[in-house]
Amino acid sequence: MSPFAGELFLRLASEGRLVVDKNRADEVIAGLERTLSSVRARLRLIRLWQQDPTPRVGELPEELARDVVDAVFADQLAPGRLEQAAADLPKYIEAMRLAQGAPARPPTVPEM
Repeated sequence: MSPFAGELFLRLASEGRLVVDKNRADEVIAGLERTLSSVRARLRLIRLWQQDPTPRVGELPEELARDVVDAVFADQLAPGRLEQAAADLPKYIEAMRLAQGAPARPPTVPEM
């Protein structure tokens, strides 16, 4: 089971069941976009690292070495999660865009 619920948020927003104040949605979107940028940067570092035939952290500038170690370590702790996050975060962003000030749908009354 995925820890992400992008599809659910998209469905709720498209049905008008997820409504978020525009200002709050803008803040959330900005945060999600920063997170997505960070996730993509980590994935690029991991791919570059994996493509190097003889990767050596000691040969990298200190700040880059730290970033590579952090990204590779995170990927080892939770393999595939960065890829999942990169795939799902855009869904959250789109859901927040749809949810901005969307009119709330009246609750559905179950038929008896």
